Amino acid sequence: MTARSPAPRRLLGAFAALALVTAACGDDDSGSADTGAPTSEDSTPDTETATTEGESAAAEAPAGTDPEAPSGDQMAVSAGEPFPEARCAANEEVGTLTFLTGFDFAAAASIVEVIVADEAGYYDEVCLDVELKPSFSTANYPLVASGDAHFASGGSFSEVVAFADANEVDLLAMTVDARTPIESLLVKPGVAETLEDLEGTTLGVKGKLPTSIEVMLADAGLVEGENFDTVLLDGFDPMAHIAIEPISGFSVWKSNEPGTLERAGVEFDLFDPGEEGVPGSFGVIFASRDFVTGNPTAAEDFVRATMRGLADAVADPDAAANTAVALINANGNPSFLSPEGEVFRWNTEAGIIASTTPEGTGYAIPDDVSLQEELDAATGIGLFGENGAPSAAEMIGADITAGVYDAVGQVIWPG
Repeated sequence: MTARSPAPRRLLGAFAALALVTAACGDDDSGSADTGAPTSEDSTPDTETATTEGESAAAEAPAGTDPEAPSGDQMAVSAGEPFPEARCAANEEVGTLTFLTGFDFAAAASIVEVIVADEAGYYDEVCLDVELKPSFSTANYPLVASGDAHFASGGSFSEVVAFADANEVDLLAMTVDARTPIESLLVKPGVAETLEDLEGTTLGVKGKLPTSIEVMLADAGLVEGENFDTVLLDGFDPMAHIAIEPISGFSVWKSNEPGTLERAGVEFDLFDPGEEGVPGSFGVIFASRDFVTGNPTAAEDFVRATMRGLADAVADPDAAANTAVALINANGNPSFLSPEGEVFRWNTEAGIIASTTPEGTGYAIPDDVSLQEELDAATGIGLFGENGAPSAAEMIGADITAGVYDAVGQVIWPG
């Protein structure tokens, strides 16, 4: 448990795309803290010999299928070198790529990096036409699976896998921003010193109890419906929720509700699944395997530009958040997001992304070991039924994402 005082302070947490039951889709088109991770200025290595490893995806067609097809060398991306004309033509031929956000245009992981990359013109530089559309994570999975969208923000890796497994569709997590759960259980002051103290209480949930919190409570011997009850909360206002007498606490995203309560001087306690040893993730961008294998350069270069956007966003969180706020306002702000809330959100998430990325590696490369631990933990609460968790390694695009980085974790960028 982490006790919270009313004084504002930076939280080491993260916000996930909201796991809503409803879906809202609309049309819209669309930074320098020293974290020790690559910044936008560092995204092009000093040497101009670095070449994307992912070029192999474009060069592995069977020999002799098309003697006029560009060679691997003609399609390779090299740092500081002009973007290959043949690769540009291949990307343009794909047409408009649709990206669905996970929660409006919030300054959240797996959303803000795409916003920043689009605003900076990085997709244009690699000959991609990307259209951003506001959505919700739970609405995104069937749209990507059906081909109505190409890339989308997901709530967590286990959420992506659970949909794919239940619906027998083939999805790939291309990027995973952080290796820790994004949710926490917020409890009223004085209610519980330990998780076990929540025996017999009632907790508020938005839709359902988040997987990481359910695992955390189960590890403490608390099972929903047996040792505690849950009630559905109306809306997303933590000031209203904490005032509800019958509940002892409610699930939150660490980069959202805590900031609201701290700014209002309201005290609370947090039980953080990550601090309790529960594996998890947040900030996932996924696609269908069919799209990725059928459009290898477009898929890789979308990741390339997005990772450069992420480097910018982590390097200057305030600027990235304000870029998102401008887009939120241009879209009418239907979710009533505040500028201070978005700045808090992304500063919180950027901090934990930087702190959980291994030194010398690029951001958001999916790690099959930690992701398998996440799936196995979710299996323990029955998320994947009797068959158990699928293989994490088979559901990630780690080679593609790793291939856009050089040996020291900088994005290989043409120039």
